[in-house]
Amino acid sequence: MNRQDLDELFEEHRKAARCPSPKIVIEFFGNLLGFMFPEHCSREITRPEDLESYLVELKEELLFILSKRPEHDPVKDSGIIQDFLKSLPELKSELALDIDAIYEGDPAARSVAEVVRAYPGFYAIASYRIAHALFNEGLGLIARMITEHAHSRTGIDIHPGARIGSHFCIDHGTGIVIGETTIIGDYVKVYQGVTLGALSVRKEDAAVKRHPTIEDHVVIYAGASILGGDTVVGYQSTIGGNVWLTESVPPFSKVYYKAEFIKEVNDKRKEVL
Repeated sequence: MNRQDLDELFEEHRKAARCPSPKIVIEFFGNLLGFMFPEHCSREITRPEDLESYLVELKEELLFILSKRPEHDPVKDSGIIQDFLKSLPELKSELALDIDAIYEGDPAARSVAEVVRAYPGFYAIASYRIAHALFNEGLGLIARMITEHAHSRTGIDIHPGARIGSHFCIDHGTGIVIGETTIIGDYVKVYQGVTLGALSVRKEDAAVKRHPTIEDHVVIYAGASILGGDTVVGYQSTIGGNVWLTESVPPFSKVYYKAEFIKEVNDKRKEVL
């Protein structure tokens, strides 16, 4: 590389240094998940004071991350941190309902601990709920780093801007895509390969609702694609596997493809003895 190439690369590094690195953000997320759920904690907690120290460390980590942003404002960022940390008990309560939904919804789950420790659906939902709280604080890039890390680990892609209700269940999960303006109600269950996406990918549509609304108590089976910001799946509906849906369906609907089996008989076949 010549001097000009090095100077240009140095300028890129200088600009990047004004933004938190994904590695630091993911380390913070891992520590936060361990603080909220002992099943993900890598340190020994033997006294209440250990948790108090843990919380102080999390606060310092988040402060460092926010300080790396170009728009860093010490006073404003301090308020963001306080609000976010105050929201942790509510976040944990929301995730407890999701854990119950996954456990009750999967006959293969032997315990709640198994769901928390091993299920990709829980990891993806936990990543989303934490990232969504940060997203609502105006920390969209940091939130996106967290959900994209979960995406790479689980194959489940949930945009932190999506709005998802309580008792959300993801079964298996690989290949699920939930877009930014998706709205999901309570007690919804989604299987692998489901896409809740947009009909248009034009940049000028970025500020409009592009993704569907899924009302309460809906089940969406594997491979279904539900597209469009005006598309609403009514409550208590079931969307079958591999369905392609671009228009609304009323409550209590069942939408599925019916397979037709055609048996061809060859009259000239010979019986092999």
